[in-house]
Amino acid sequence: MPFSLPLLRNLRRLTAGLLVLAGAAAITANLVAPASAQEPDVRVPNFWDPKAVHDRPTTIPDKIQFLAIDNYPPFVFRDPQGRLTGFNVDLARALCQELGSSCALRIKLFDILMPALDEEEGDAIIAGLSRKRAAGRGLNFTEDYLKLPARFIVPADKAETFDEQALTGLKIAVVEGSRHEAFATRFWPEAEILGFENPLDARDAVKSGAADAHFGDGLSLSFWLPSEAADGCCAFAGGPWLEPGYFDEGMAIATRASDPERAAALTYALRQLHQKGIYRELYLRYFPLSFY
Repeated sequence: MPFSLPLLRNLRRLTAGLLVLAGAAAITANLVAPASAQEPDVRVPNFWDPKAVHDRPTTIPDKIQFLAIDNYPPFVFRDPQGRLTGFNVDLARALCQELGSSCALRIKLFDILMPALDEEEGDAIIAGLSRKRAAGRGLNFTEDYLKLPARFIVPADKAETFDEQALTGLKIAVVEGSRHEAFATRFWPEAEILGFENPLDARDAVKSGAADAHFGDGLSLSFWLPSEAADGCCAFAGGPWLEPGYFDEGMAIATRASDPERAAALTYALRQLHQKGIYRELYLRYFPLSFY
């Protein structure tokens, strides 16, 4: 399955369809504009070595048809007019523009994404496909374009003084059975780990004062913190946590085993989008409260 984000737990029945990403020129010069001077503290993740030099691949595909799932906000979802939009949609369009390739996006049910790729109904999966789930299929993956770190949230008035290296006696709310619970139990034995059935209860424990902090998924927390449900109670503190074996597996684009050239071209394009500032613009567009 895609990454276990609360946003995905209530996926409605998906309808297969096809959207041609017309007008790649919509990715205009404003995407490469430098960050505003009013945003000095915004953290945008960087997964690429800025000193590395990468030549443009000699083999560039004329067309890339991406396979994705619907109702996967903020990555792929429909706007009030029913049009597909989202981070992955705009990222796919920007990748095609960088490569000079025509671009399309086909919506599929998640369970048939890999069979659809095998049957050449599309060229690349951009849907948070886990490498572990795809193990044994021999797929080619690009470099990660987004990782999903763990983060702490604490009462807003304690964010500046919270020390994640000094948790003795603190009550840390986690979701039972999650990677976050396993990590916290192993590495912070001096803290009191409180297990909750779901993320909302774990967050509310901090809001009510029943817990000193919540350790959970940074992405979903970045949307909860500015929401009415949070009511300004809390803020990020410390982190981000990307420890191997727990939170290090990121989101990447997958191509068929027989198509390594397309994966290489997409990896090159991802690096170029980062260097040109386009990745930063997309990240801030869909994740206004950075989870890094």
